[in-house]
Amino acid sequence: MNLQQRDEACIWHPYTAQKNNAPIIPIVKGKGTLLYTENNTTYIDAISSWWVTIHGHAHPEIAKRIFEQAQILEQVIFAGFTHKPAIELAERLVKMLPGQMAKIFYSDNGSTATEVAIKMSIQYWWNQGQVQRNKILAFKNGYHGDTFGAMSISDRSVFTIAYRDKLFEVIFIDTPTPANLNELTNFLQNEGEDIAAFIYEPLLQGAGGMKMYETYLLNELLNVAKHQSIVCIADEVLTGFGRTGKFFASDHVYTKPDIMCLSKGLTGGTMALGVTACTKNIHDAFVSDDKMKTFFHGHSFTANPLACTAALASLDLLETVECIQKIGWLAKMNKAFSYDLERLNGIKNVRVLGTILAFEIDTGSDEYLNNISREITAFCLQQGVYLRPLGNTVYIMPPYCITETEYGQVQQTILNWIALNNQ
Repeated sequence: MNLQQRDEACIWHPYTAQKNNAPIIPIVKGKGTLLYTENNTTYIDAISSWWVTIHGHAHPEIAKRIFEQAQILEQVIFAGFTHKPAIELAERLVKMLPGQMAKIFYSDNGSTATEVAIKMSIQYWWNQGQVQRNKILAFKNGYHGDTFGAMSISDRSVFTIAYRDKLFEVIFIDTPTPANLNELTNFLQNEGEDIAAFIYEPLLQGAGGMKMYETYLLNELLNVAKHQSIVCIADEVLTGFGRTGKFFASDHVYTKPDIMCLSKGLTGGTMALGVTACTKNIHDAFVSDDKMKTFFHGHSFTANPLACTAALASLDLLETVECIQKIGWLAKMNKAFSYDLERLNGIKNVRVLGTILAFEIDTGSDEYLNNISREITAFCLQQGVYLRPLGNTVYIMPPYCITETEYGQVQQTILNWIALNNQ
C-alpha cells in the first residue's frame, strides 16, 4: 500500500469529513514555503500550515538547535525541577511582551493556553474571597480552541454545536463598532462587578472568519473593562510573533492585557508549546501560606526543553533585520493585492492586517460549511498553491520567507479562480 492508503486505513484527521472527502495528500518533505509530495510535486504553503510555520519549513537553524538540545536534555518533570531553555525563554518573553507581564506559565498548545488563562482569572477572584465574580465575557464569532473550557469561551458555532449543553455559560458581546461602542461600554459599567475576565482575539478573529476590527474601538472597550477591574485576556495564539505587522497585536493597542495566551508561531511551527503570561498583580493572588490557593494545573510536557529551545531559535530569527523587513514587505504586498481584488466582481469585504489578507467569495451564504472551500482548495492545488478557506472566506497567511515569485504565484492563482468563476 502507498502512504495514502496506509493513512486511510488507520488515521482520523482533524476538521475532516469522514465521507466523500477529497483524498489525503501525503507530504514527505518541507523546505521554506514549499511542501513536497511523494512524486516531488510541490505546493506553496500559503497558510503556514494552520498559521504556525512563520519562518518556513525545516528551517536549518531551528533544526540545529533542537538537535543540540536533544543530546543534552529532552524532557523533565516541571514541578520541582527547571531547566535553562525554559528560564531563558521566560526571561525573553517577559521583556518583549506588551504591558507589564511578569510570569510565564507553560502548557502545550493554544487551547491549553486559553484554558490556563480562564482558570487563572477565575481563581484570581476566588483566592481573594470574591467567589461571586465568576462570569466570563467574550466576543461573538470568537474561537479559542477545542478543549471544553476553550469551547465554552468560543462562539456557539459548528465547532461546538454537539456539546452545547455541556459548555459553561459565557456572556457574548459583539465586537466593537462606532455604532455599538456606547452600548458595549454601558454594559461593562453596569455589569462589570460580576465579570471575572474578558477574553478577546485582538484585532483579528481567526477561525471565526478572519474578521477584523479597529484598534481604537478595542482600546476604548479595554479602558472601561480595566476601570471595572475585569481581568483582560488577549488570545494572541494566532496574532503573535509578527502576524499583524507588529510583534504582537496588543502592541497596536494602548491599553494592555493582564494575561496573554501564545502558541502557534511561538516555536516557528516546529514543536507544540503554549504560554500563558500574566502580570505581577495576577500572580500575587496565588502567593499565600494557604495551600488551597495554589494553581492546580499542569501538563506532562510542560516547558518541554526541546520546544522551549525551538521557541528561542524562532525568536532569534524573528528579531533579525531581515525578518522584520520581510514582515513589512509582506504587509505591503498584501495591501497592493487588496486594491486589485477590490475591483473584481464576485468577492466582497477585502481586508488586510499585516501579513494576513482575507476576503469573502460572494455566494449569498457566509458559513464555515460552504462547499466553495473545497472547490477553491482543489483548484489551487492544481496550480501548485495550498489554500484552505474558512467556508467562503479566502485568506492568505504565508511564511515570512516567501519570495516575490512565490507570492506572485499565490496571487495569480487566486485571480485565476476568480476569473474562471466570473465567466
